[in-house]
Amino acid sequence: MPLNRPISIPEPALKDWLHAWLDEDVGRGDWTTVGLGELVERPGEAIWVAREAGVVAGLPMAQRLFQQLDTAVTFQHRVDEGDTCERDMTIATLSGNLATLLTGERVALNLVMRLSGIATATRQYVDSLAPTATRFVDTRKTTPGLRQLEKYAGRVGGAINHRLGLDDAVMIKDNHIAAAGGIRAAVAQIRPAIPYPMTIEVETSSLDQVEEALTCPVDIIMLDNMAPAMMQTAVGRIRAARPEIKIEASGNVTLETLAAIAATGVDFISSSAPVTRSPWLDISMRMVSL
Repeated sequence: MPLNRPISIPEPALKDWLHAWLDEDVGRGDWTTVGLGELVERPGEAIWVAREAGVVAGLPMAQRLFQQLDTAVTFQHRVDEGDTCERDMTIATLSGNLATLLTGERVALNLVMRLSGIATATRQYVDSLAPTATRFVDTRKTTPGLRQLEKYAGRVGGAINHRLGLDDAVMIKDNHIAAAGGIRAAVAQIRPAIPYPMTIEVETSSLDQVEEALTCPVDIIMLDNMAPAMMQTAVGRIRAARPEIKIEASGNVTLETLAAIAATGVDFISSSAPVTRSPWLDISMRMVSL
C-alpha cells in the first residue's frame, strides 16, 4: 500500500524531542558501554530484524537519532516507510562506532516499535474499509507530547488525520452542548467567533440532536455511539436535508463493527483504538560485525 503522505514533523521539534529522549535514557552516561572502554571504540555493524509481521513506521526518526549521537553513523533503510515487513525480515542496517550503536539502540527501537505498532493496527482498520467509500480517521486521544508522532504513524498506516489540536477546527461535544444549553445555542455563540474558513463539527447522540444540528450552519455531524439502525436513519435524514454536510461515526468502533457502521453510508469512521490499544511491533537489533 503506498504511503498516504504523512504529516510533516517540524525539524526544530524533532531535534528537541531526540535530545530529550536521549537525555532521559543516557542521563549522566551509558555506564555499561563506557565501562567496556576500548572494546567498543571500534567500528561495528548491526541489523534491525522484525520479529513479527507488521507495517514499519519511524525509521527516518531512528536514523536522525543515531546521527544526533554521531553524524558518522550510517543507517540504511531496507524497507520504505509504510511497507509491510514479514517475520525475520531485515528492515534496516547500521554501521558506525560500536559505542554509539549500543547507546542509541534502546531509544531508537522503542520509537520505531511504538510507531510501527500504531501503523500496523491502523492498516487493519483501513484495509477493512477498503471495499467501501468510508474513510478511517484518527482522534486526539494520543499520548501527551507524542501526538504529532502518533498521528504520523496513523497516516503511515493509511488513516486520515483528524484535527491535530483544539486550534485546528471546532468540535462541539456533549459537554459544550450542555454548557451552552443546546446545539443551536452553542453554534450561534461559536460561529461568529471563529476565523474563516474554519469548520464546525457537532457531536450528536440521538435523532433529535441530529435534527437540531441540521438547522445550524455546521459542516460535519458526528453520530456518536449510535446503534447501526439509528445511524442509518440519521444518515438518511442528513442526506435528504443537507447533502453537503459530511457525516462521521464514532464510539464503539472495533474491527468487528466497522462493516456494519460503514454500511450505514457515513463518510468517515473515527477511532482512537490504533493508538490506545495497539501493541508494539517487536523489532530487535543484532550485531553482525565487531
